[in-house]
Amino acid sequence: MSVNVFDGVWDEGGDDPRASRERVLGGLLGAARWGATVYELLPGRTLWPYHWHVGEEEWLLVLAGTPTLRTPDGERVLRPWDVAVFVRGPDGAHQVRNDAGEAVLLVMLSSISDPEISVYPDSGKIGASGGWSWGDDVRVRLRNRPEANLDYYDGEP
Repeated sequence: MSVNVFDGVWDEGGDDPRASRERVLGGLLGAARWGATVYELLPGRTLWPYHWHVGEEEWLLVLAGTPTLRTPDGERVLRPWDVAVFVRGPDGAHQVRNDAGEAVLLVMLSSISDPEISVYPDSGKIGASGGWSWGDDVRVRLRNRPEANLDYYDGEP
């Protein structure tokens, strides 16, 4: 199975502060263990809060434009055909912004971890999700801060 990154139906981002448009390729290709999404990022927009994953590894490939990549090593401007990898754990923390005057087009590839935990260092949040499948939203999603955790026996008889 194959698809062309530029052909087909795009999902419009609308007022979402992240991508202007995106195209999820993993489901179209029938992938089971890897995901791929093409994002169009307009000037002034940011993809995701700064975060890292416990289970997933991600790769970024810039197709067009000059996005700004934030990692634990600092910030740098990428250019077309640059590739970056975000390993599991704090060393793989990342965020992509478009500080330039033109749209950015990029592909994010990722292993699929179900369940998955994401950590957001700037806000102190932790997210957990599970029960994921193509074409369906995540069945279980939780975001919280460690200080708001419930006791193990909270609400139990």
